[in-house]
Amino acid sequence: MGVAVQSHYFGVGRVVGWAEPGVGAVATQSRVDVTYGPLALELLRGGRSPEDALRGLTAADEASGVRQVAVVDATGRVAVHTGSLCIADAGHRTGDGYSVQANMMRQATVWDAMADAFESATGDLAARMLAALDAAEAEGGDIRGKQSAAMIVVGGDLGTKPWERLVDVRVDDSKDPLGELRRLVLMSQAYDAGGPAEALGDNPELAFWRGVMLAATGQVDEAVPRLGEAFAADEGWRELLRRLPAAGMFPDDAELLAKLTGHAG
Repeated sequence: MGVAVQSHYFGVGRVVGWAEPGVGAVATQSRVDVTYGPLALELLRGGRSPEDALRGLTAADEASGVRQVAVVDATGRVAVHTGSLCIADAGHRTGDGYSVQANMMRQATVWDAMADAFESATGDLAARMLAALDAAEAEGGDIRGKQSAAMIVVGGDLGTKPWERLVDVRVDDSKDPLGELRRLVLMSQAYDAGGPAEALGDNPELAFWRGVMLAATGQVDEAVPRLGEAFAADEGWRELLRRLPAAGMFPDDAELLAKLTGHAG
């Protein structure tokens, strides 16, 4: 489950997206009341449906007319509210396990374009949400322009720790927030097993840790060029490798360390 957003608003990721593994995801938009996020998740956790949770929250909110909120639970049930006082163009569309919504758009075709893009996109949830945001921008997007973006993705397993997130990235201020968001999502995934290493560009960290992993499992010849990339970027990585055995993070093998630190780079 996840939430992705773009806006002309500094640090939009601080307020819009809320998600908890095995429970649900919430997007609170327009004239944001951030309490919708944690309160909706609490109600879902207690067994309420998204529709019941959202109905209760809007009923208790005297300013519900300016709110736009979507709630999705771990079973794929969806509820969404676009208040009648949200600034035009504003609207939403729901589908199988998802909701797309927008306000202050240049035109009223944005949410349909988002839904069509999400449904037709391939790849994981992050890729599909990025496709929906790209489609919104292609339709004109925010009438104010663009500034910030964010994405959260969590697992569907209730046993997962509430704070564990598969993706959690923010772009607070950028002339190309969607481009930067995509770069950060790919970088986040590159740090996970099997992620695209090329997403790190000239960042040496993934090369270093993959080299460490390879060397620790006996694949020394494969490890040397990876570590060499890191050493060439900064000599601090070479010294860090020497310090890892004392922390229990690498074999305490002087011969192996000498080979890696003396010949890589």
